[in-house]
Amino acid sequence: MKFSKWSGLGNDFIFPEPGESVDPRSVPHLCDRRFGIGGDGVILIRPLAGADFEMKIYNADGSEAAMCGNATRCAAKYIVSRRLGSGTVFHLHTLSGVVSPELLADGQVRVDMGKPREFLGTIVLDTGTRKVRAVTVSMGNPHAVIFTEDISGVPLETWGPVLEHDAQFPDRCNIEFAQILAPGKIRMRVWERGCGITLACGTGSCATLVAAQLSGLCGTEADLVLDGGTLHVEHSGDGPVFMTGAATEIFNGEIANGF
Repeated sequence: MKFSKWSGLGNDFIFPEPGESVDPRSVPHLCDRRFGIGGDGVILIRPLAGADFEMKIYNADGSEAAMCGNATRCAAKYIVSRRLGSGTVFHLHTLSGVVSPELLADGQVRVDMGKPREFLGTIVLDTGTRKVRAVTVSMGNPHAVIFTEDISGVPLETWGPVLEHDAQFPDRCNIEFAQILAPGKIRMRVWERGCGITLACGTGSCATLVAAQLSGLCGTEADLVLDGGTLHVEHSGDGPVFMTGAATEIFNGEIANGF
């Protein structure tokens, strides 16, 4: 299988080249960082008509995801680089609806992520050692955002898997811990459902801004400082959330089928 490897602020994905197919059962092996290519997921792009494309998203554990913001930015650049479409705006059909990335003149990608959706409101979660308050937001996939005054003291590798599988989340949940650094600047770390700790999460960044707004902690836009870099997120009134950030092709190659 021929493929390319892409990164959205360190959230990395395997894109099979046009014409290649992937058995979902092979995704955990492809994403294995010692025995496969390595990645947080596998993304399949299929042209539909004009500027419309189907985007299928598989997490590193092989489960299918409804949405992924960082993959969306990578997908836009993949489409252009493989000459699958023309123009600067594309419409990607996902399990959670259509998202529209736009290539900007400076090389970044701005994505209309759609409107945030009702989830569970504000809930209490138990980490096993303490209880925390979480603001839940759906960006086509579920997020629980927990605000803290000291994000460096959060044992994400311990609390993340516990909270992901909390009984209040029958389909599991993405977990974000966030700290307000300054007006319009939020530090965020994420435990992604089906992936674990990742360096960035696009939908998680959007959910964090919305959660901050609901909590009276933020205005209409902010820079989200992630482990892998910074995303700019905007949301006003009852409109859609817009996310802007980088996307980069790292390398391409070929891996044997039937491993």
